[in-house]
Amino acid sequence: MDAEPNDQANDVDTPTVESGGNITDIRNTSAADERVAELMAHTIDVPVLASAVQLQKAADAADILEDLEDVEAVELLTQMDDQKAAEALAEMESPLAVAVIDELIGEDRLAYGAEMLALMAPDDAADILQGIADAEREELLVAMPLGHALKLRRLIGFSEDTAGGLMTTDFIALAESMSVGEAIHVIRGRQIPPGINHLVVTTENGTVVGVISLRALLINSNDTSVESIMRSPVQVLHAEMDQEEVAREFDRYDYAMMPVVDDADRVLGIVTFDDIIDTIREEQTEDVQMTVGAGKEEAVYSSLGTKIRGRAPWMGTSLILTLFASGIILANEEQVRQTPILAMLLPVNAALVGNAGHQALAVTLRGIVLDEVRPDRVWRLIIREGLAGLLMGCALGIGLAVVVMALGLFESSATNRAAMTAGIAMVIAMGVGTLAGSGIPLLMRRFGFDPAQSSAIFLIMITDFVSFGVLLALSRTLLTP
Repeated sequence: MDAEPNDQANDVDTPTVESGGNITDIRNTSAADERVAELMAHTIDVPVLASAVQLQKAADAADILEDLEDVEAVELLTQMDDQKAAEALAEMESPLAVAVIDELIGEDRLAYGAEMLALMAPDDAADILQGIADAEREELLVAMPLGHALKLRRLIGFSEDTAGGLMTTDFIALAESMSVGEAIHVIRGRQIPPGINHLVVTTENGTVVGVISLRALLINSNDTSVESIMRSPVQVLHAEMDQEEVAREFDRYDYAMMPVVDDADRVLGIVTFDDIIDTIREEQTEDVQMTVGAGKEEAVYSSLGTKIRGRAPWMGTSLILTLFASGIILANEEQVRQTPILAMLLPVNAALVGNAGHQALAVTLRGIVLDEVRPDRVWRLIIREGLAGLLMGCALGIGLAVVVMALGLFESSATNRAAMTAGIAMVIAMGVGTLAGSGIPLLMRRFGFDPAQSSAIFLIMITDFVSFGVLLALSRTLLTP
């Protein structure tokens, strides 16, 4: 199906940046922010603080809530206007918002927690509910109005990292048989979510057949049919599509909104570009964390148990692999004792080769994430990285050799042969290190694993093994009398 581009990007609500009248310069602190800061700096009168916080933008109010202990945040929320409180809670970091809801449940204010979730956008409420224990989640859903509970049950049934998990059910669908006048009447009777500039068009049974912009409805006469001015066919997302693929679709076609459908192409909800911005940020941080063996679900405010569970297995793996690589030094203890300059060269080699490998790893992972690494380009990529490593190894090897020769003025083992050994070892190890950095994620993808999953841990083991092994093997060959 064809795509619906973001041709109305300028219609999205954006903050203005003037400094007069009723317009606020986003670079300056607002009066509400200054008032809240003043109150926070002194003894906090909760009702007074609540009245000031609810005048802030939701994101700023969320920052205040995040600065408070859970008990204090709950007390502040209950003193605020319910809608403002729900908006601020939705803007909090998810683990902290979950902690606030848990605190409400612990204080026997489950009904109030359910009310907060019901007032949020469905996708925001679903994100929080997915972080709450099953038993408490069920109690919250039971305490909600039936309509809200049904929407949220449907949303939390989808995995968080799929189109279904990203979508919101807060949208308007128009029937293709409507006239523009009828469509406008429907829109006036409902509240369009902020930032929505395109509406889904469906058949009578809910099958998506197109999308239509608000602009098209405004500039056409009332008796014009929706079907005649809608964009069709339209690109859709299937509920089980992975969020990385969803993000690529938005990026490739510059979408503002995309419908999410079931297997029969019946509309389930929509994904908007602001959700995708969050997704891209999450995917980037997740990949960075996974490369070093941190749990992909872990956030700054995750519980201690979550952090330990995510990190411990890979820290154990790292210990085993590092001991294996370092064992080479122990096996060549006599060689190191006879040539003390090796004690300096070993960590230098390992650091430089490891850095080169990580550079190649980062570039390759970026190419994989952006779908730039095609099967027919893999060997060219590997060869290019290997050549880059060899050339850098030559430059660094010459520099290191010069340094070793200079050290010969102070250290008897820093001979010209030792300098030559250090230079050659650097060239070989750098070439292998960059090959490993580009090859590990490609191999992991080839065998069906996530390319980012602990790539750095395996890379460190390989680069340490190679840098230690090559230098010690060459020194045994070239420096032994």
